[in-house]
Amino acid sequence: MSTTEAEPDFTTCESGPDGSQILEPREVPLGGLRAMNVRRTLPQRARSLIGAWCFVDHYGPDRVDATGGMLVNGHPHTGLQTVSWLFDGEIEHRDTVGSVRTVRPGEVNLMTAGRGIAHSEISTPESTVLRGVQLWIALPESERHTAPRFEHHVPEPSWIDGARLSVFVGSLMGATSPVWTATRLLGAELRIEPTATVTIEVDPTFEHGLLVDDGRITVAGADVGQAELLFVPAGPRTLTVTAGPEPARILLIGGEPLGERIIMWWNFIGRTHEEIVEYRQRWQDQAFGADRDGTGDLPYGPFPEQWRELIPAPPLPNGRLKLRA
Repeated sequence: MSTTEAEPDFTTCESGPDGSQILEPREVPLGGLRAMNVRRTLPQRARSLIGAWCFVDHYGPDRVDATGGMLVNGHPHTGLQTVSWLFDGEIEHRDTVGSVRTVRPGEVNLMTAGRGIAHSEISTPESTVLRGVQLWIALPESERHTAPRFEHHVPEPSWIDGARLSVFVGSLMGATSPVWTATRLLGAELRIEPTATVTIEVDPTFEHGLLVDDGRITVAGADVGQAELLFVPAGPRTLTVTAGPEPARILLIGGEPLGERIIMWWNFIGRTHEEIVEYRQRWQDQAFGADRDGTGDLPYGPFPEQWRELIPAPPLPNGRLKLRA
C-alpha cells in the first residue's frame, strides 16, 4: 500500500494513568479519482512507533462493487517491511522480485523492501466487500539495506478462553509464525465472543497496540471503540481484554522498542534527508525517466509486464525532513 501524504496532518490522543494512549484514526484517501478511504492511526504526532511497527492503515468494510475497491498501482518502498492482513475480500499482490500472490482473510503477505522494491495491490474481481489492515515495519540499521524478498503464510487458528487467535508475526500463547522480521515483533488477530474476558500472556519488554476492527473492548480500564488504537507501554506480563455485548475483532501488535530514529516520507524509510531525496530520484528516474524501458539501472527491480500505470512520487516538502524517535 502507498501513502500519498507528503506532509500529513496529525491527530491528538488521550493518555491513561499507566502511560497508555488511545490513538484516534484520521481518514486518508487511498488512490485517485475513486479513492478508497483508510483510517490511519500510526504514525501521528503523539506516537511514531510501537516496537518497530511504524504504520497502521485500517480500511473497510468497503463495497468494492460500488467504490471500485483497492487500486494501488506500482510504487516503491525502501527500509521497511509491509504486512497485509485481511478480514474480508481478496487482494492481488505483484512485485519486482517476481512474486504474484492473492492474499485472503486469515493469510498474511509480508514483503521486505530492504534496499528497494516496488509492488502493486489490487482487489480482485471476486471481491464484493474489502476489509483489512496494512502495516509497516521499520527495518533496523543492520538490515535496512538487505535484499528484497516476499513471504506468504497461513497461520493455524487456536482457541484461548473465549477467543479465536491467529498469529501472523512472531509468537503468542504457544503459536509461532515463520515469517522473518529483523527485530522481535508480534502481530495477531483475536476474535472475542460477546462479554468474554481473555487474558493474554505477553512479553513484558514489548510495547503493544490493540486496534479494534469491530465491536468494543475494555483493557486496563480503557474503553476502546471501533477503529481506535490503544498503545500500551512495555511492562505488563499480561493483557486482559473484555469484549462488549457484541463480538469483538481486534488486531494485537507489539515489539521491542526500535531504539533508532528514522525518517519516514511517502513510501521510504531512511536516516537522513539526503537519503530520502536519493530514493525519490531513483524512483522517478526508473519509473518516468530514461530507465523506464528497463535497459538502465533498476534500483527497484524489473517492473512486471502487467503494470500499465505507476504512482509518481509527490514533491518534497519545503525544508529538511526530520528524524522521528
